[in-house]
Amino acid sequence: MNDTSPNDIDQEFDFSEELEASRRISDRTLGLLLTILGGVAFIASMALSIEKYLKLINPDRVASCAINIFLDCSDAMASAQGAIFGFPNPYIGVAAFAVVVTVGVSILAGAKYPKWFMIALFIGTTLGLAMIVFLIFTSIHVLQRLCPYCMVVWAMMFPLFWYQLVYLAQERFLPASEKTRTFLMRNKHMILPLFYLLVIVWIGLGMGDAILNHIRYN
Repeated sequence: MNDTSPNDIDQEFDFSEELEASRRISDRTLGLLLTILGGVAFIASMALSIEKYLKLINPDRVASCAINIFLDCSDAMASAQGAIFGFPNPYIGVAAFAVVVTVGVSILAGAKYPKWFMIALFIGTTLGLAMIVFLIFTSIHVLQRLCPYCMVVWAMMFPLFWYQLVYLAQERFLPASEKTRTFLMRNKHMILPLFYLLVIVWIGLGMGDAILNHIRYN
């Protein structure tokens, strides 16, 4: 005999709806993420653009981001990889993150963007992340130098990509099974640190010996 009353069923349904809502990234939260993360990355890109300009004016100038032999923006700015499209990469960041911030602020102001626009923004973010991964590889395995301002941009790109992915999945803007969609929503804050852990391990494997040798012989 089933003793479950209609009221119990309604309460369970209400609870599941409440739980589902608590896992969602609201429009306001997405707007805040785009504004804050994009804003920090914009500032770092602008700082690197200024450093590049000052370096062109005075090649002997020591950059403000030159902390030690392994933390220095100079080599990254001077490398071919620092100007992938023929002009300094930070200029791309200044333009791209300005768009991200503008979208974030407009969402906070109540703007509602269509599905195609949010997917286009995500595609742009994905391409930006691919470029970041390439630059991380270059920094670790080619230059053996880490650019502090660049690392700020790296740190902002991971959550920009990840939370947009979760948002698009929850809104069913991207094709995903309900199981995948639920998994992303439920673990959205737990998976993100893995991005940072992977980069830390990557740096350790790629530069660990050089750093240890420098410490040992100096």
